[in-house]
Amino acid sequence: MTMNLADTFIDIHDVTVAYDKRPVLWDVDCQLPAGKLIAIIGPNGAGKTTLLKAIMGLVPLISGEVRIHGEPVDRVRKRIAYVPQRESVDWTFPVNVLDVVLMGRYGHLPLFRRPVQLDLEIAHQALERVGLKDFSKRQISQLSGGQQQRVFLARALAQEPDLYLMDEPFSGVDIATEDKIIQVLEQLRNEGKTVILVHHDLQTVQSRFDWVVMVNMRKIASGPTEEVFTSENLNTTFGAQLNILSKVADLSKQSGIIRHNRRV
Repeated sequence: MTMNLADTFIDIHDVTVAYDKRPVLWDVDCQLPAGKLIAIIGPNGAGKTTLLKAIMGLVPLISGEVRIHGEPVDRVRKRIAYVPQRESVDWTFPVNVLDVVLMGRYGHLPLFRRPVQLDLEIAHQALERVGLKDFSKRQISQLSGGQQQRVFLARALAQEPDLYLMDEPFSGVDIATEDKIIQVLEQLRNEGKTVILVHHDLQTVQSRFDWVVMVNMRKIASGPTEEVFTSENLNTTFGAQLNILSKVADLSKQSGIIRHNRRV
């Protein structure tokens, strides 16, 4: 799907990324709107995380460019919050929850300045928003995996960005954490923020996301969920890996049943 340029928030143009001269993404070209919950889906090794990092400007591009509201990423970096995979973080580092969340305020502080009362208030509000207001003094290593994930979301909230990029935030978390994260993300969407997630659970795509980007090294499809989340696109994206999930594209009723069963 091609968007009107006036509606484009993120313009990914002919992006190619390679690791050790091996292409991971090849000529990815798509436009993404503002104020939506957007899922990036694809099989393992398809380049989903790499695409997220390319939007953030964390990986060098062999070719192409990414622009956000018409600007290069380096000019708008303070407006972007990135939440990495929980497995990529060293949770043994001796720091408490509030200190982690305050890291989201550093981009707002003058050089060599410490957080002030306003920063502390914003950090505490972020913790309350993710349901961890009573955990501010707890060592990060003492938290469960789901709580750690919520702390990183709180850090992103404290940054007060326009764009949130999250790499598989539901991986390995409990249902309570998953529900809380979704609640916060929906609130952000309703506030006009843009949220892009690498997502692996096809069963929840239709019920949760407004827009889907399907990749397998190349872009397979990108557009409103109801238009592009089809059996044909799923089969093209996942191939043999799809197996019995090839019918997920038509799960408007069944997705509700699946979600209910997961709560039991």
